[in-house]
Amino acid sequence: MWREPPAGVAVLSDGAERLPQPALVSSVEPGSIGEDLGFEPGDRLLSINGVRPRDLIDFRLLIGTDELELEVQDASGALHRVALEKEIDDGLGLAFSEALFDGLRQCNNRCPFCFIDQQPPGRRGSLYLKDDDYRLSFLYGSYLTLTNLNPSDWRRIEAQRLSPLFVSVHATEPELRSRLLKNPRAGALLDQLRWFRERRLQIHAQVVVCPGLNDEDHLERTLTDLAAFAGGEWPAVLSAAVVPVGLTRFRPSDDGLLPVDPACARRTIERVERLQARFERSLDTRFAWLSDEWYLIAGQPLPERRAYEDLPQQENGVGSIRAFLEQLDAATTDLPGRLPAPRRRSWVVGRLVAEALQPVVDRLNAVDGLELILHGLPSPYWGQDQVVTGLLTGSDLIEGLRGRDLGDALLLPSVMLRHGDPVFLDDRTLSDVQAELSVPIEVVGGAAEIVSACSGQTR
Repeated sequence: MWREPPAGVAVLSDGAERLPQPALVSSVEPGSIGEDLGFEPGDRLLSINGVRPRDLIDFRLLIGTDELELEVQDASGALHRVALEKEIDDGLGLAFSEALFDGLRQCNNRCPFCFIDQQPPGRRGSLYLKDDDYRLSFLYGSYLTLTNLNPSDWRRIEAQRLSPLFVSVHATEPELRSRLLKNPRAGALLDQLRWFRERRLQIHAQVVVCPGLNDEDHLERTLTDLAAFAGGEWPAVLSAAVVPVGLTRFRPSDDGLLPVDPACARRTIERVERLQARFERSLDTRFAWLSDEWYLIAGQPLPERRAYEDLPQQENGVGSIRAFLEQLDAATTDLPGRLPAPRRRSWVVGRLVAEALQPVVDRLNAVDGLELILHGLPSPYWGQDQVVTGLLTGSDLIEGLRGRDLGDALLLPSVMLRHGDPVFLDDRTLSDVQAELSVPIEVVGGAAEIVSACSGQTR
């Protein structure tokens, strides 16, 4: 799932420059230097020691000194100059409405498998923004392709040591990568990896596998090429994630793309696991990992937790289910034998992951007085039968859960909702769904919250 940009964010075209706008303060940490200085939400930070920050990265670097002079505009429009002394490592306790003050870098590729292009028209505008911004990659782990960087961007990455970055590779063969991204600039990847290695900078890589295009021998060559940058005193490529292409019913019918089926998943697992064994011998790390969907599509058990090492690609769905199951195991180690009062709860997840979660549901249902009903749903909205939880929409929930036993409350994973806003990917709101299903909905995050919601015990 992509990190959706905020509404109204400025968008930059390829190669454009834009004067940074004032950084809008969204919140002030209690007890912080910012609170002591009188900062309030709605204030605008114009400059730090005479320099306008372009983004959150600049801000963090600029405040890393013991003497600051801040130029601030308050909500009424009045200008203030604030001078202060602090410890070098002290932050100001300010959060901003956006991470980028000079605009979002848009993607200049035309990948036919781009999920953002596989959406219906008429939804909120921010869902259609295709960011390819190296700063978001550094700050949040968003994937970029490196195709829209200009010379000043490369100089800044080097000067500010913006590492690691997260790079969508898809293929290392120049002609094939250019064809996949529909961008002639995409063929320079191997030279770019050499640039990272020479400057002792690093990346994490991902490969979106499209059957018949970049799978089989192409995939093996890609992972082998990437592994060539993973050895030595300073590896330039730290890890590689292999994920299956996601296709929705809204994509063009003549795009030539094929979904990953169980046979393809089994072949890919066999090939990548064979490469993992080779990499482990030569690099002392498995280096390349398959996202959880491969095993679920193939109907095979997930690897053991230790197989994922330090989970370098967990946010990309690599080992995320195994890590979640581990957290659930820890959260259910001291369950009560009996609840003081009966509790009936339902829990909705994507159909693809439901089977993997059933053992935990069984463990919870062993508690006397507790009944947890697991609903694994498909997504008619996207046209996907096997879908991960984060892609379920409000309409999927309404269609899939209406008339079913939902107990006394429905547990809804927070990954279905926009960060900080109770709205689904189809613009249906949480209140819409609750009204349609006529059941209280409790939004839950991690494993501890789910167990607490079932048992009624605060952990």
